[in-house]
Amino acid sequence: MHSKRYSEVKGKVDAKMTYSIADAVKLVKETSNVKFDASVELHCKLGIDASQGDQNVRGTLVLPNPVGKSTRVAAFVEPDKEAEAKAAGADVVGGEELINEIASKGKIDFDVAVATPGMMPKLAKAAKVLGPKGLMPNPKTDTVSAQIGKIIAEQKAGKLSFKNDDTANVHMLVGKVSFDDAKLIDNVTAVTELLRRLKPSSAKGIYFKSCTLTSTMGPAVRISIS
Repeated sequence: MHSKRYSEVKGKVDAKMTYSIADAVKLVKETSNVKFDASVELHCKLGIDASQGDQNVRGTLVLPNPVGKSTRVAAFVEPDKEAEAKAAGADVVGGEELINEIASKGKIDFDVAVATPGMMPKLAKAAKVLGPKGLMPNPKTDTVSAQIGKIIAEQKAGKLSFKNDDTANVHMLVGKVSFDDAKLIDNVTAVTELLRRLKPSSAKGIYFKSCTLTSTMGPAVRISIS
């Protein structure tokens, strides 16, 4: 049972209609009347078989207009890389001692973890803590590199990682309701263009089955991806 507030704003959206990105952005902002700065999310159902490894879609990007959430980055590095990691803005820097502490205490005070390739075998000790929280560094998400300063800077700039779920959907945070229209349009366009470039060669038929834009606790607005 939806609230009266939700029913009123939902009435402004034609569920059978597909809107341009620009019109969808206007509707999402207009139909968000919660008392906080709601997040704006993009949800795309892709024409892929998620059970086939060669059809999974995953990637990373820095939005043209970052959402602004301060990302705490932990860097697992050798002693001679610690100064570089700190200079790049890492909030937590350490090696085996830090890994042992996380493995034994399970305490995590960061949002993203990065590592040099040489630290990955040692990180196995903390995998049971980091893995379930999605914090295990992985080359596929650009969180493992010998260029530790570069990947830390990217994470601090708001680099996002994404992967389709088991139902072939990709979910992405693309901004806040307080963003002006142009910024939201740029972010949505950047995500959809990247998804298009990542289309698996083995995926046949319609690739973008459906895409919707929505705010926190707001109605979904279907958008057209040409």
